[in-house]
Amino acid sequence: MRRLRTALCDRLGIDLPIVQAPVGSAAGPELVAAVSEAGGLGMLALTWQSPDQARHSIRRTRELTTRPFGANLVLDFPVDDLLAVCLAEKLPIISTFWGDPSPTHARIHRAGALHLHTVGDVDEAVHAVTAGVDVVVAQGWEAGGHVRGGTTTMALVPAVVDAVDPAPVMAAGGIADGRGVAAALALGAQAAMLGTRFLAATEAATHEVYRQRLIAATSPDTVHTTCFDGGWPYAPHRTLRNTTLQRWQAAGSPPAPLRPGEGDVVAVNASGKDHHRYGDLMPLPGMTGDLAAMALYAGQSVNLVHDVLPAARLLHDIADRAAATIDLLQSPAT
Repeated sequence: MRRLRTALCDRLGIDLPIVQAPVGSAAGPELVAAVSEAGGLGMLALTWQSPDQARHSIRRTRELTTRPFGANLVLDFPVDDLLAVCLAEKLPIISTFWGDPSPTHARIHRAGALHLHTVGDVDEAVHAVTAGVDVVVAQGWEAGGHVRGGTTTMALVPAVVDAVDPAPVMAAGGIADGRGVAAALALGAQAAMLGTRFLAATEAATHEVYRQRLIAATSPDTVHTTCFDGGWPYAPHRTLRNTTLQRWQAAGSPPAPLRPGEGDVVAVNASGKDHHRYGDLMPLPGMTGDLAAMALYAGQSVNLVHDVLPAARLLHDIADRAAATIDLLQSPAT
């Protein structure tokens, strides 16, 4: 796969320019380690864990792989203690999202880690690089989960690449196979970040109900919304259309606490904790209840998710298709 290797791969210590997005609670040690062990970059999602839980996640991932991996922190929440854990554990890569990276950057660099920051527009990208961020992740509007901006990946990535040159850029949003990775590289990105496709990896902590909904869905089944904002108010996100979303839209999309079924318990986890209809948590293994009514995050690339496969197989299939696509484009016309 040498023809897929970019300068950013060397900097991150990975073999392939493919990064697993920090897809919330689904991005546990098993998924992260499997992606990194196969030559990509796995990313833990730690924002909603306690410091002790985060330390355990990092150490468990290290038990499963000796390859580099990173952790993501959402700056809309208090993450100072979590960042301290990440740096004390000497994680080589810290990713931030949804806020100003400036206050965290000096701490990350002093610890010797690389700082990635996800942006949704050009101005955010320029600010991030001015603040000293090492790698900009340009997230297009097609992305699943929480979505920062309103510009599509095809339009955003080259604009960000031009604006922050020579800082390296990753492309995110709407990428789920090797053709998308090849397109991202053609747009000037040095790596592609994939989330929705890895939600259907064998090692992802996703409930089987959720996986089957992903496999059955098409792009029109995804909705950019603020419906599932319990726990993270006013943060737009992209999910699959379901009964909760349909009821809310039919009622005129009222704000909390006026939404239909407000306060309904739709799921219970293995520890007996209740989860409510408009909560921001996805269905996880061990949960019972009306799981299909929960937040089913998915990007428009869900059209390309057809099966559940081990992360290493996914990564290598994506890399092979990307390399073949690049070779095809570089072949002389006949």
